Parts: sequence; C-alpha cells; structure tokens
Amino acid sequence: MEIANEDLQTKVLDHHGLVAAMCKELKIAERIDARLGNSAPRRVVSPGQSVVAMIINGLGFTNRRLYLTDQFFESKPINRLLDAPEIEAKDITDYTLAHTLDEISAYGPSKLYGGVAFEVAIENDLLSTVNHLDTTSFSTEGEYDVEEKENVIKVTHGFSKDHRPDLKQVVLSLVTNGPGAMPVWMDALDGNSSDKKSFHETIKRVETFKQQMNTDKNFKWVADSALYTKAGLLKDNTYLWLTRVPETISEARALVEVDDSQIDWIDADKGYKTAAFFRNYGDIEQRWLLVFSEQAYAREKKTFDKKLEKLQEALKKKLWHLGSEKFNCADDANKAMTAIIISKDAKFFDVTVTVKPILKYEKKGRPGPEDKQIATGYVVETSIERNVERINTYLNRKGRFVLATNDLDEKEYGNEKMLNEYKEQQDVEQGFKFLKDPWFMVDSIFLKTPSRIQGLMVVMTLCLMVYNLMQYKLRQKLKETDDTLPNQLGKEVKNPTVRWIFQIMEGIGLVRFFQDDLSTPIKECICNLNILRKKIIRLFGDIACWMYGLNEKNHSEILEM
Repeated sequence: MEIANEDLQTKVLDHHGLVAAMCKELKIAERIDARLGNSAPRRVVSPGQSVVAMIINGLGFTNRRLYLTDQFFESKPINRLLDAPEIEAKDITDYTLAHTLDEISAYGPSKLYGGVAFEVAIENDLLSTVNHLDTTSFSTEGEYDVEEKENVIKVTHGFSKDHRPDLKQVVLSLVTNGPGAMPVWMDALDGNSSDKKSFHETIKRVETFKQQMNTDKNFKWVADSALYTKAGLLKDNTYLWLTRVPETISEARALVEVDDSQIDWIDADKGYKTAAFFRNYGDIEQRWLLVFSEQAYAREKKTFDKKLEKLQEALKKKLWHLGSEKFNCADDANKAMTAIIISKDAKFFDVTVTVKPILKYEKKGRPGPEDKQIATGYVVETSIERNVERINTYLNRKGRFVLATNDLDEKEYGNEKMLNEYKEQQDVEQGFKFLKDPWFMVDSIFLKTPSRIQGLMVVMTLCLMVYNLMQYKLRQKLKETDDTLPNQLGKEVKNPTVRWIFQIMEGIGLVRFFQDDLSTPIKECICNLNILRKKIIRLFGDIACWMYGLNEKNHSEILEM
C-alpha cells in the first residue's frame, strides 16, 4: 500500500454541502452582515460567515463543542462551503466566534433573528396567518456570578423543563409559522421567567416588529394554557388567539367531567370527537371546544388503572395495620380511621368502619353469672370497595381537554380547523426536541458570559430554521414531481426526514490535486456520488448542484439568480 503524495488532498463534504447551499440560498451571511456590519480591516471572517460556520457545525451532528469549530473544519472544504477562497479552518477561532456572539448580543438577539427570519419568510412566501408559541429551558454549567447588564439575560435557577433543578438555566421562547414550521421569532429569557408573563410580552414584540417589516399578515396566536390568563390574554383582547383552557378554572373542570350521555359529540378524524360551547369568561365572548381523543383516553386509562391498583393495595395495607392497633377509647379509633379515609389515597374507595370494644371480665378465673365485662380497649374492623361513581367521573376527564378561541366565526373557522391548528402546536415541541438532541451542537451550554449565551441561542434557532426549511423544500419538491426517496427501511416515501438524508450523504468527499503550488489546486473533483445522492442533490436546487459539482451553470450565474 502506498502513501499519497502531498499533491493529493481529500476533504470531507458529506451532507455539509446541502446545509451550506441552503444557508446561501437563504442569504443568511449577507443578511447578518447587513445588520452587524463588517468594517474591521483585519477581519478575515465576517459575522455572517461566522454564523454560517456555526450553523454547519451545529448541523454536523458530531457533538463537537463550539470552541472546537476550527477542528471541525480542518477536514472540510471550508472555502467552498462558505464560498470564500480566502478563508481557512484556522481562521474560525474561538475568539472569532465569541466576538460574533458578542456582536449579536449587542445588536439585540430578537431584533437580529426576527429581521433575518421575517425577510426569509416574506421573500420565499412562507408566512402564514398562524403563529405557534412555546418555551423551553436549557441547563447551563458554571456559576455565572457576573455583573448584571441591561438587555442581558439572567442565568439563574427556575422551573426546569430539562428536569435538572440543580442547574442554572436560560429559557428560549420560540414562535413558528407556516407549513414548514419555520421559526420566525425567538426571545432569550431569564432562567426564572414565567410563561404566563413571557407569552404576552413575546406577542407584543412580534406584533410591533411585524409592522416594521411592512407585512399585512394578521396573526392568530396558538399556545398552551399558560396563555389563558385574565391579567394577560383576556385583558388585552386585541388579536385572535387559540389556546387550551387550564382545568384549574372551575368551568373548564366541570365541563371535562360531564357524562358522555349529556354531550352532543361530533366525530372527527383519527379518533377525535368534539363538542362546541359558547362561553363568556373574563368578560370576553369566546368559543370553547371540548375535545376527546380516543388514543389519549386509552393511554391515560391504562395508566390510571395501574395507579388505582397500587392505591388499593396501599390502602389495604394501611387498614390492616390500623386493625392491628389497640386504642384506649373509641374517639381515638375514629380519629385514626378518619385520617385515612379523608386522605387523597382513599378518594376512589368507600371504606366501611366498625369500632369494636375489647371486652374482658373484671376478675380472673371462671366468670360467674353476675360477673360483668368491661372494655379494656378498642379495635377497628374495616372493609373496602371501589367507588364506581367517583371513578367514572374521574375517567370522564381522561382523553379530554378544552380549547378556547375569540374567533367566533364558526363558518370560516370550524371546529375541525380549530382542533387541527392546535395540534400543529407540536411543531414547536419538535423544534425543541431537535435543539435538545445530544448530537446537536449544544445539548447543554458551555459559555463564559450570559451575553454570549443569548447570542448562541440565535445561532441555535438559525440551525433549526435551516433544518426545517431544508426538510420542507425537499418534501415540496418530491410532491411537485410526484417522486419519492427511500426511507431507513428501503421503502419509497414522499416525506423523508432531512436527518436521514444527511446519513445517506455520508462518505461524499472532495479530492484536490496540486502540482508545484501546494496552496492552489490545479483540479478538484467530487467522489462517491451515486445515483441516489445525485438525485437528492438535484432536488435541493442549483446552488446545491454547484456545491457538489453537478450543474452546467457556473458560479457567477448562480449568484445572479
């Protein structure tokens, strides 16, 4: 086996060319540079190029930390991916990236991201009238005992959606929109922020920003029950909304417990049933939609049945121990019994109690006909049965929830559309699942300052935007051409995940040939392109084809498109 000479060099391209092509198609670097500027004469890598480099790293799924980005690019054709012949891997230093994060923070994370995202959405006709809003938390390492600055988030303890209450955290508020579930807005929030407050603040910021972007879209806001508050949502009833009604509200709790026989259900798709009601709550006329999910009911009932068995066994054990005790008086026995009966563990059961005295003769020996018995103590005898009525009332709540909206037009905004729009709330949750993937760039955050953390949260959201739009573009192209791609099982499908496409592209490389000048290759070629990989590349368009050397158009022609 021979060792390759210095005049031959290989670089790993894999799926990174697709990511870089999408970044270029969306003009992410140009949009960021237009806002942050690039006036430093010695600066080799612009802020926009730094962000694109972090996006390619983040979507590389190598679990490589941010400060190791230069190592990530050592094996990649970085000048091709960034379309910048002068940039080398050694230029993507941790200082360069940290400086960019500082600039993002100083400019305003939400302002920067919103400006880029709204431009992309408007130019590509991706903006719909429905916004989905939710938040999640990210755990951080370190103390972050730094001086508090204006417009910089506080890294602190709060309600942890990561189930890590021992760690400090930050919160990301995310708004997605359109069929591609594109994140159009993000807010970096303090670690102890409350959804009941932050939801309304985010909505106000987006509505104000929308006017600055000259778009005539009137958004409907969809969020979970934290949005439904008298102090927020029902006080500021200036926009359309759809949300879940919390069962802490007595009217909602009573509605979900109503017996089936008293509800005029209307069947919907996929095991759902709905029933509509008009309500006036918080002095706001609104439509409430009681929803029943057969799948959710079966799942929740199975869990409840197991819980009921455990409660019954635990209650039997308590009663058995109680029956073994001896009490000095009947009142003590009744008090001990009452404490068990009124406990939460006994709410689904009827307990029959009999307090019996322990009788003994006063004198020893054989008792005579006139000898009397006296009570020397008291014991408790019990029996237990399930309270069927109480259990059935509780089971009525299973698989049910209540939606509310201030859109009263039943004709244009029917019950089924109302339900479907709320179900699309899972698009935001899927986005959070993506960002928390341990193979993503930041499953936990290791940065020195809160300002850089909020800058990084912008990059994280840009990664999600690029990923979601890649998936949307690919699926739309397959739909338009009535074509398919194989999934993990080899089955032809029209809706492959981009994560799977990334795996298909593994192994594609760029080979460079040098002669005398080892800094400038005399020839480049892409290797390991098979029929399937070429098909995928062409589905992503001209820029992707140029990135992988497939199209006849030259570089300048593509830039003019």
